[in-house]
Parts: sequence; C-alpha cells; structure tokens
Amino acid sequence: MNDKTLNKINRITGFVLRLALFLAIFIEIYFQRWLMLFVTVITLVLTFLPMFFEKKFNIDIPNDFELMIIFFIFLALYLGEVHNFYILFWWWDIFLHGLSAIALGLIGFIIVLYLSERKKVEAQPFLLCLFAFCFALAAGTIWEIFEFAMDQTFGLNMQKSGIVDTMSDLIIDSVGALLASFSGYLYLKNKRSKLTHSIHSFVKNNPKLFKK
Repeated sequence: MNDKTLNKINRITGFVLRLALFLAIFIEIYFQRWLMLFVTVITLVLTFLPMFFEKKFNIDIPNDFELMIIFFIFLALYLGEVHNFYILFWWWDIFLHGLSAIALGLIGFIIVLYLSERKKVEAQPFLLCLFAFCFALAAGTIWEIFEFAMDQTFGLNMQKSGIVDTMSDLIIDSVGALLASFSGYLYLKNKRSKLTHSIHSFVKNNPKLFKK
C-alpha cells in the first residue's frame, strides 16, 4: 500500500470517527443524558486539536500521526468514559497508557530532533533518545499526579486500586516510551521501519523546521 492510499484511508477514518461523535451528540440529547453529552462534545472538540496546532504553529502533522491522536481521544474519552470501557475491559487503561506513551515519546523525539537540527543542542543519538524517553515518562507521571489530586480533592476513583494502579500505569508508560525512543534511535541510524514512519513523515512534511 503506497503512502497516497494510506493517507486517504487515514483521512476517511478520522472523518468517520468525528461523524460518529457528531451523531452521538444527538442521541445523548434525545435520551437527555447530559453528562454523557458533555463528555461527547468535549471529545469531538478535542479531535480537532491537530488542526489547531497545525494552524497555530504552521506545521504539517502527518495523517497517520493525526489519526493516532484522534483515535486515542476517541478511545479514552468516548468509549472509555461514556461507554465505561475502563470497567468492561480490564486491559483498556493499560492499552491507552501504552499508546499515549508511544505518542508522547515520538513528540519528545521530534522536539529534540528539531533542536538538534537547529544547533540549539548538541548530543549523541543515545542522549537524544533518552530525552524522548524522559519526556514521555514525565508526562505520564504528571498525569498520575493529576489522578491522585482529583481523587483526594473530589473523592473520585481515577486511580482505581491506588498504588497498584499508579505503578502499573507507570510501568506501561515506560514500555511505550522505550519503544518510541528506540524508533527515534532507528531513525537517527537511517534505518526505516514501521516504527520510524511517523518521524520520517513529520520531517518530510516540515522541511523548514529541520533545515540546518
């Protein structure tokens, strides 16, 4: 499957996910499920974040990476919170933590790659990848702090089983971050793979950012 066909599939998939959320809004209004309506509307709005960042920072986010973000928001908020997938499937939270860690690791690597190309930082490939790993893990840690604060302040149960849930999430975050940083290492070594596709696409789509 060539890139043109893959990009078309990604665009169609993103459109279908947004359309499903749009239709779900009317369903929630009909049944007067106001809390679910609120979460669904927030989910739909957040799926447009990639478009916002593209216009705000004048960048071109690859379609596959954009779909990953939309897909994660859909799975986490709509299916997870509205349809209780976190309760129905014990592995749902683990899966989403791993997915978010990979995405954040790739974002961290792209940031440090940009700084390296612009000669803002100078470091060996290992250190660049280490930054990506730490970036993703730090984001995961901040989220766990947020869950703890919400539970303590509002009496919620975001941490489920407490310390066990927190540590399990951080372990999964570490695995996802390691996978993303390893893909960054492969990219720096000029080795193409499915892991490096998003990085190659982002650099190719934004030549001005990575022009030395």
